[in-house]
Formats: sequence, structure tokens, C-alpha cells
Amino acid sequence: MTVRIATWNINSVTARLPKLLEWLESAKPDVLCLQELKCATDAFPYEAVRELGYETEAYGTGRWNGVAILSKLGFEDVVRDVPGQPGFLADDALLPATEPRAIAATCGPVRVWSVYVPNGREVDHAHYRYKLEWLEALRVSVLEDAAGSRPFAVLGDFNVAPTDEDVYDVAVFEGATHVTPAERAALAALREAGLADVMPRALKYDRPYTFWDYRALAFPKNRGMRIDLTYGNAAFTAAVTDSYVDREARKGKGTSDHAPVVVDLAL
Repeated sequence: MTVRIATWNINSVTARLPKLLEWLESAKPDVLCLQELKCATDAFPYEAVRELGYETEAYGTGRWNGVAILSKLGFEDVVRDVPGQPGFLADDALLPATEPRAIAATCGPVRVWSVYVPNGREVDHAHYRYKLEWLEALRVSVLEDAAGSRPFAVLGDFNVAPTDEDVYDVAVFEGATHVTPAERAALAALREAGLADVMPRALKYDRPYTFWDYRALAFPKNRGMRIDLTYGNAAFTAAVTDSYVDREARKGKGTSDHAPVVVDLAL
């Protein structure tokens, strides 16, 4: 069977719903991992996507995070939150909060995690330490699935560019998050757990960027970053027949600042 899996930081599912529905109808993924829902679990537009044949497992609080998986292949063994993930203590909070940044499910023959890795903000900020701790918890949580024979992948917005080639000009990011050695080491540790980076092809230009800032004409100038990633185990990567960044979905008004990444499998 052929299975199409995709990931997209939608940057508010409510604001981007028309774009999401249009893309689902044209790209026709069997499974879609979404990040940055910016809506509570019960506020997700379940009925709108159900009309296109998708069941949904969503997880959000209505603020800045939130993740979901849409599936035409059903759901089994749904898990919310990375086991052991740290909470984040916000400046105005009394206790650390567990942010809705991860959801996993088995969809037909494939198991996936949809993850929205913390941004990190600034290198000397507590959110940066939280980001590294969160990635370590993710590494530990995937060990069993990564070593298994079932196709398995972690997809989502990792908020890390794995190499200098994954940013348009690494000098611009000197001293900033997303490119630091510690963040890249955390991704390397994730790969060493038994996962490999599924490199997509670009539909335009020579680098498959997935994110372009809204400001300073970053998109038309192709000043982007590759931070939306697919990390698959051996069974998953062996089945990959194609992968691409759907840059067309980033065009126009009212869209996300991220583009969907699509992976096709022959299983």
C-alpha cells in the first residue's frame, strides 16, 4: 500500500482553516501532523476536516502551542505528552506547566509523533534550557519505537536547523537559538537513538527550506530555514519513495509562515 504522511506548523488552525481545507483536498495526505494549533482541544474544527474524511486527535490549551494528528487510517494507542517531559515555569506562573507540544498515534501501518519543540527564545533564557531538556525527554521516549520493525517517525517543527546548509545565511543567526551546537547535538542524539533525517526536495530553488519569516520579504527572497523535519526509523526510511516541501502552500495572504512537508511511503 502507499501512504502519504505530512507535517505542517499551521500557526493557528482557526485562522488558517480555509488554507488547511484547500491543502487537504489538493495534497490528499493519509496522515497529517499539525503544530501550533493555538486553540483548545475542544475548539479544534473537527467537523470541517471530518467532511474530507479525516478523524482527528488534537491536544491544545488555546494559547500558543497545541498539536494534532489527522488520519484517514484510523487511530490506535494515542499518547499525549512525551513521557517525562519537563514543564516550563513562565515568568508569571507559580508552578511549571506541561505545555501541549506532542501527540502520538498509530495510524494504520505507521506510528507517528507530531511534535512542536520549544523555541528556546534566547540562549541565556530559561526557555533554552527547557528546550534542551524537552529534546532529551523526546529522545528517551522514542527508543523502543525507533528500534522496532514497525514504520515509525517523529514529525514536526523542531525549531532547530540541523546544519549550516539548513539556513540561508548562518552568519545572520550568530549567537541566536536554532543553530547552536547544543541544539544540534540534541538532534544528533535523537538520530543516534535509531532515527534518520528524511531529506525533502525543494519545489523551487536549491534548498528545501520549510520556514520563512513574515517580515522583510523573507519568502520572496527565499531567506528561509529548514526546521520542520521528519525523523524516521529504518522501517520508515526504507519505505520512502519521495519527500518534498510544498512551497506553494506558503504563498499568498493568510497562510502560515511554515510550508507543509510531505513524505510518500510504499509499504
